[in-house]
Formats: sequence, structure tokens, C-alpha cells
Amino acid sequence: MTTAARHARTACEAPGLACFDNAVAESFFATLKTEIGTTVWATRDDARRGVFAYLGYYNHDRLHSTLSYRTPHEVRGGYRQDLTLVA
Repeated sequence: MTTAARHARTACEAPGLACFDNAVAESFFATLKTEIGTTVWATRDDARRGVFAYLGYYNHDRLHSTLSYRTPHEVRGGYRQDLTLVA
């Protein structure tokens, strides 16, 4: 087991701490499975193109309720605009 894996495991097992590190990833993959469904591609390259096309849709077109019904792309752009340079 790697040092990082041991550290992550210790952090999750610490008393009083909840381990929700992967909740966002689990939610994304559940959505991916739901929206792509049981699509069967002829080749691995076709599958890769299909998933990457979905990622483009997910980040640039799909509205997310947790982001006030905006796309991740819009939210990311808003963060950049709020930054100010400090001497």
C-alpha cells in the first residue's frame, strides 16, 4: 500500500470524521451511466469518442442544479473574472 493510500485510509477511519471525498466522483459516474445508458460501441475508439463527447456536453451544455442551474464552464469562467491581482 502506498503512503498516500495509507494516509487516505487513516483520515477516513479517524473518529468523528466522515469520509465523503469521492461523493462528487460517484455522483458524476452515476449520471454518466444513466445518461449514456447501455450504449454498445463497435470499437474502443468509438467508446472513447462517445465518452469525450459526453464530457463536452456535461461541462459546456448540461445545467447543474448544484451550480444554480449553470454549466461548470460558466462557473469556472465566473471564478476567473472575480480574481484581482495583488502587487
